[in-house]
Amino acid sequence: MANPALAISAVSLTLALGSTCAGRVEPTSPTPERPGPSQPGGTKPASETPQAAGGDLGRCPLFPPGNAWNQDVTNAPVDPMSATWLASMNAGTKTLHPDFSRDPRYGIPWFVVTPKMPQVEMKFKYDEESDPGPYPFPPDAPVEGGVDADGDRHVIGLDREACKLYEGFNCWFENTAWSCESGAVFDLKSGKERPKGWTSADAAGLPIFPGLVRREEVVRGEIKHALRFTVRKTQRAYVAPARHYASVHRDPALPPLGIRLRLKADFDTSGFPPAVKVILTALKKYGMFLADNGADWFISGEHNPGWDDDELRHLKKVPASAFEVVKTGEIQR
Repeated sequence: MANPALAISAVSLTLALGSTCAGRVEPTSPTPERPGPSQPGGTKPASETPQAAGGDLGRCPLFPPGNAWNQDVTNAPVDPMSATWLASMNAGTKTLHPDFSRDPRYGIPWFVVTPKMPQVEMKFKYDEESDPGPYPFPPDAPVEGGVDADGDRHVIGLDREACKLYEGFNCWFENTAWSCESGAVFDLKSGKERPKGWTSADAAGLPIFPGLVRREEVVRGEIKHALRFTVRKTQRAYVAPARHYASVHRDPALPPLGIRLRLKADFDTSGFPPAVKVILTALKKYGMFLADNGADWFISGEHNPGWDDDELRHLKKVPASAFEVVKTGEIQR
C-alpha cells in the first residue's frame, strides 16, 4: 500500500529531534547526542495513575510465549548480511547509548489505565494506518520528554485488566481530544501483528512498550524479552516482526527495520554494575529490534526517577562491534 512517510518533504525531516517515527523517514541533519525537548520540564503524572513509570503487568502477559518479543535467540544463526549492516550502522566507531534516565526529559513514560479513565476521541494524521479511538488517554497523560517536548512525544497506556496496550506518536491534547500523528492498539494476549505496510506509534509498525528497559525488571534481576534501539539510516524495507519501513534509501547495505541484533556470547560482562549486567544478559538471550530511525545505537527505556544514571552510563562502554545480526527472514519492500 502507499506509504505516507514518503510524502514528507526533506525540509520537514530536518526538524525531527533524535528519532523519526511513524510516517516519517530518517533525518537528513545530524542528530544531537541526547535528543529531547527544547526546554526542560518534568513528566506530568496522569490522573488516577498509581505510577506513571514502573509497576507490573498484572495478569497480562507481554504477548504469548511464542511471540517474537519473547524468543530466545541465544543459538540462532548469524545473518549473512550481519557484517555489511553493522558497517552501515557505524558499528566500528559507536557504542551503546542509554536513551533513558531519571531525568524526565529522557526515556519513554507509560501509565496504567484505570477504570475511571474516560475513553476520549483520537485524531490521527495517518488515520488510514492507525487504530481508531477512543483511547483511555486522560488529558494529563505523561508525554515523552515532558508536556512541552518537541521530540517524538509518545504516549503509552497499559490496561492491565483488558490486557490492551494503547500507543500514540507525536501526541498533543487539544480541547477535549488527543491529536497524534499515528496510534495503535495491541492485544497483549494475542500478539497479533499489524497489517503489512502499516505503521504504529513506532516507525517499524511494532509496539514500543515491550522493547523498553523497565526498572522493575532490572531490579528483579531479569529481563525476559527483546529490547528496542535506533540507528540513523535504514533502507526502504522491513523484516518481520516489523510491518513498515520509513526510508527512501534502496541501498541493500543499509539495514531494514525489524532486524534483530544479539550481543555476542563471548562479550565479558563481569566488570559491569549489576543493573547493566541484567540488560546485557537480556541482549545476549533476546537481543534488540531495530525499531526506528534516530541516533545510532540508542537503546530505549522507560523514564523512571529510580534509575541510577551513573550506572546506566556504563552501557556506553559496550562497543557496537560486540553485536551481530541474527538471521533475518524475508525482506519486504
